[in-house]
Amino acid sequence: MHSSAVFLIEFGAVILGLGLLGRLAGRLQFSPIPLYLLAGLAFGKGGLLPLGASEEFVAIGAEIGVILLLLMLGLEYTASDLVSNLKTQYPAGLVDAALNALPGAAMALLLGWGPVAAVVLAGVTWISSSGVIAKVLGDLGRLGNRETPVILSILVLEDLAMAVYLPIVTALLAGVGLAAGSATLAVALGVAGLVLFLAVRYGRVISRFVSSDDPEKLLLVVLGLTLLVAGIAQQLQVSAAVGAFLVGIALSGEVAEGAHILLSPLRDLFAAVFFVFFGLHTDPASIPPVLLPALLLAVVTACTKIATGYWAARRAGISSRGRWRAGGTLVARGEFSIVIAGLAVTAGIEPSLGPLATAYVLILVVLGPLTARGTEPVVSRLIARRAARRPAAEKPREDVSAASTDAYDSLGRS
Repeated sequence: MHSSAVFLIEFGAVILGLGLLGRLAGRLQFSPIPLYLLAGLAFGKGGLLPLGASEEFVAIGAEIGVILLLLMLGLEYTASDLVSNLKTQYPAGLVDAALNALPGAAMALLLGWGPVAAVVLAGVTWISSSGVIAKVLGDLGRLGNRETPVILSILVLEDLAMAVYLPIVTALLAGVGLAAGSATLAVALGVAGLVLFLAVRYGRVISRFVSSDDPEKLLLVVLGLTLLVAGIAQQLQVSAAVGAFLVGIALSGEVAEGAHILLSPLRDLFAAVFFVFFGLHTDPASIPPVLLPALLLAVVTACTKIATGYWAARRAGISSRGRWRAGGTLVARGEFSIVIAGLAVTAGIEPSLGPLATAYVLILVVLGPLTARGTEPVVSRLIARRAARRPAAEKPREDVSAASTDAYDSLGRS
């Protein structure tokens, strides 16, 4: 059979399969990411039906998927939002980084993978899934809760930290020396700072230049500009994803809204291809040996994310129940953990890192929505049982405290 015909059949089957898996995930009301990863495992080497002719095209689609993920993320924020969050919520961001990045780094060092793999795995365990968490908040009707701004602030700080973290990882994976790595980081920070400054001062001018009443022209200009900037950024070893993220930040107002609507289907398509591509490069037989470390890491970092959300919500004056809801909501990992692990897999620094990241994300992308729903009720029941076991003389005071807490929680949900 002609190679082009084989390519069309293979790629068409992949896209059709992803569509069906997405519909299944929608009916089951959970993220399709684990299903896409499993599909990649099935189509990769060692899987049920390895791809041949279309694998190179899938690789290109995966790169576009990462770029569109970060572009759409940048479109969600304005530069002023990022600056204000950085000023007011940076302590929560530091606590988040310390509690959730260190377990990943420690696990990599304990497994003997070396410092570069430790930096990569630290990022995998650090960054929560903005997409999964946003969907969970909407499904649970918590967008108006008092703890929701705290959750969103932590996610914004994580996304902003990517602009610094990704160039560091890119330089380390490229094997450049200390001087070159420092120069790369300085360039990345300088570019990010310049873009934020231009977006704050001249965001309307930039958006007016890109703006168009014709959806087709707007799509072409935004997509072309994003790919161009991403390519230049990658050429400078700053990371294509960071370049796309900065383009999204620079656009605002009606242009950002229009681009978001036009690019959402493309983002969903190529992001799904990216998850499949990551699965293609993971041999299913390599997952069982790292399943126990992945499970241990998932349990530890689920607890540290809950602690992060609880601390940040407490700092913001949120009631006890809201603190536990905030912590449970932040547990999910997903797209960005795979993006970070994908860089390491492409560089080939540690063969077992990809399988461990796959297992880790599969566990937490399923566990995350469950902890978002169940953390606060479970903790409330445990506290109630503990209170019931206390001496009767202490109960009147606790009843008053419980009543006041419930009243405060009812205000927090309004």
